[in-house]
Amino acid sequence: MVLFALYALAPLAWLVINASKTQQSMFDSFGLWFAGRFALLDNLHQVLTYDGGIYVRWLANTILYVVVGAGGATVLATLAGYGLAKYDFPGKRAVFATVLGAIAIPGTALAVPTFLMFSQLHLTNTIWAVIVPSLVSPFGLYLVWVYALDAVPTEILEAARIDGSGELRTFLTIGLRLLTPGVVTVALFAVVATWNNYFLPLIMLNDPNLFPLTIGLQQWNLRATGVNATPIYNLVISGSLLAIVPVVAIFLALQRYWQSGLAAGSVKA
Repeated sequence: MVLFALYALAPLAWLVINASKTQQSMFDSFGLWFAGRFALLDNLHQVLTYDGGIYVRWLANTILYVVVGAGGATVLATLAGYGLAKYDFPGKRAVFATVLGAIAIPGTALAVPTFLMFSQLHLTNTIWAVIVPSLVSPFGLYLVWVYALDAVPTEILEAARIDGSGELRTFLTIGLRLLTPGVVTVALFAVVATWNNYFLPLIMLNDPNLFPLTIGLQQWNLRATGVNATPIYNLVISGSLLAIVPVVAIFLALQRYWQSGLAAGSVKA
């Protein structure tokens, strides 16, 4: 357990420590200890102002992709998972088998076909090339389906229908409330996946003004190589540290929901 904790925390500690160093002291000192002048605030100021403040633009793009893409994926997964768990219809088993099969397909295997399809639709190098694929979350659908099977008793839904409640009202007032831990868990998975999305934006986008943080920071990192290179490793590291702050804050704020959702899902699966 201690080894696993060290393995997980050592990269984060390295990131925090080196974000506080100047670029020169970063190379002249041990990576897992502080050295030289404490330059964290200077580094963060440079990150936010370098190249006309392009980092702020990348951060705004990432938030847009997360809000629309991950938010949409959560809504669709919730509706589809609830429907599969609580309604019977022809082809239900085929739909479920398709969802399970989709979970087993790695995203990188679909990247090139997705690029060719979006190219035919003239949607490459637009925000939709990142948002639309992010709306599909087979794992999120599966998680909601598993959670809804036991978290939303069918007897309660039937009682609401007998009392005259429509399907939409029953879902919003009863089903959605009981599904809250599972929905929050799915939302967190979708947020992290979209926030860390790298390969799809890499092949879809070539306009720096549309880059998310993952691609933008990689572009800064590439400036250290080639003719007339201008290494800015201190900005890359400080920008990376700043990029993980929103995700950590979301996890801490919603931890009681996703912990209960994961525990319930693991038991029911």
